[in-house]
Amino acid sequence: MSDRYEIRVAGSGGQGVILAAVIIGQAAALMEEGLNSVQTQAYGPEARGGASKSEVVLAHGEIDYPKAASPHLQVILTQKASDEYAADTQKGGVVILDDFFVQEDPKIDAEIYRLPIVKTARDVIGREIVTNMVALGTVARILEVEGHMKPESIRNTIIASVPKGTEELNCKAFDEGYRLMKEKK
Repeated sequence: MSDRYEIRVAGSGGQGVILAAVIIGQAAALMEEGLNSVQTQAYGPEARGGASKSEVVLAHGEIDYPKAASPHLQVILTQKASDEYAADTQKGGVVILDDFFVQEDPKIDAEIYRLPIVKTARDVIGREIVTNMVALGTVARILEVEGHMKPESIRNTIIASVPKGTEELNCKAFDEGYRLMKEKK
């Protein structure tokens, strides 16, 4: 890992993008490798449906600026978020787009993956509320391939973070997202 590795999860309120980034940051901080992490968020005044983004910066050393200026990895769940944030992706970075809500691919120099994140949550898991956990599975695969973090770190943090009684549902969603990304990369 270079001095910084930036991740952004963006979509709309109600999709759980803030919790997803919080879990990534907590997983990084709890890892044996001792990564430092900082998480920031921004969302519109609407409780559900408004624009929402959350960012995590990972580093082995000190983090001098908490926001993602040029994310290495983005998960984007709506067309509006894609229009607003995709262009920020670092050249050669990775963008994972939800194939249901994002209709147009951004014109950027990055690896773009279109995955059925919302459809998987809704149709395979049976609960759209776990869209963020499916997205976390895709992130875990990328972080694993790039050598930054083990998927188990994120999975274990999910178990510790979600309400009691929902661990199995959330882990199933995470596993499905991981599988989706593993089939692509």
